[in-house]
Amino acid sequence: MDQQKLQAVQPQMAGSQALLGFMPLDLERRTHVDTACAAYHLGRKPQTLRVWASAENGPLRPVRVNGRLAWPVEAIRRVLGA
Repeated sequence: MDQQKLQAVQPQMAGSQALLGFMPLDLERRTHVDTACAAYHLGRKPQTLRVWASAENGPLRPVRVNGRLAWPVEAIRRVLGA
């Protein structure tokens, strides 16, 4: 992300999002995010996403990379209707 956009967005980041350090989903440039970030955007607890991954019955399917879960940003946007 270029520096100007980030500086323009940071003052607008309110409340817990700024404190937790999560980028707004519409500005996210990564293709996949970790479980904590995905859970924050989906309004769920991280353990809920882990259950979805292990049972393979949730609205999203993560990619497993060396035993870690990576959640596709595009799928999160789709689930949220963004």
